Formats: sequence, structure tokens, C-alpha cells
Amino acid sequence: MRYWLMKSEPSDVSIDDLANLPNQSVAWYGVRNYQARNFMRDQMHIGDGVLFYHSNCKEPGITGIARVSSSAYPDAKQFDKNSKYFDPKATQETPRWFNVDVQLVKKTNLISLAELRNHPELEHMRTLQRGNRLSITPLDPAEWKFITGQLVRN
Repeated sequence: MRYWLMKSEPSDVSIDDLANLPNQSVAWYGVRNYQARNFMRDQMHIGDGVLFYHSNCKEPGITGIARVSSSAYPDAKQFDKNSKYFDPKATQETPRWFNVDVQLVKKTNLISLAELRNHPELEHMRTLQRGNRLSITPLDPAEWKFITGQLVRN
């Protein structure tokens, strides 16, 4: 089992949106970074743990715990000419972009970026490193254990 931090802009899909979706599950669409894509396509497995993180908002941070609930499959938005995620180089035979489904386990109180930075146990957490802008990053099992055991309060 692996652990991941996955960023979503709450104006697109928030933790509350996820909680209100059928089966509390969403396709993690729109990833257009090759490294993040490769994490989904090559390394994520059903049951992997996910920290759901709100980004590009007033107060970024972890807002819930989720799990990967599907294997990777082609992102349909890459084929939709009306989508901002359309990719003219992608074909049905050779898709370039992939999704996994993510299912809510538990909504949490916000664990802000500032709070995460206050814990020496998380000093090597990839999301907290200077210049990191990836929407999906792996978590060390010790980071997962610390965050889910020490910081999650509800």
C-alpha cells in the first residue's frame, strides 16, 4: 500500500463536492503533468491512501482522507474538443492522460499548509519542499501515520 497527497482546487472539486457525489467518488481528471500522470498510471493501486488537499485557495491544506478506488484509465476529457483538458495529440489508441477514481473516507478539519510546516516530522514531505508544484505527490508511510494519527482531529 502506498500513500499520496492529491491537490484539488475547491472551485473545481472540493471535499464537500466529493462528499455529495454518488458513492462519494470522483475521477481525478485534468492532470496534465507527466510525473503526476505517471504516479496515477504506474504506481497507484486500489486501496492506496490519499490526503485530499485544497490548493489555489484562500487557505490551502488537507481537508480529508480518501482512497484510490480504481485502477488508472484514460481521461476522457483529453478527447473532448470542448474541454480545457483537450489534447489534440491524444488518440483512443494511444491516450496520453489518465485518471484514477478517488473515494472519500473521512472529511477532516482543515490542516493548513502553515500547520504542516510547523512539524519537524514533516520537514521532508515533498509537498512542503520549495518549488514543488505537483498536484500529486507520494507520501512516506511515516508522514501518513503522523498526519492521520496526530493531526486529524475529527
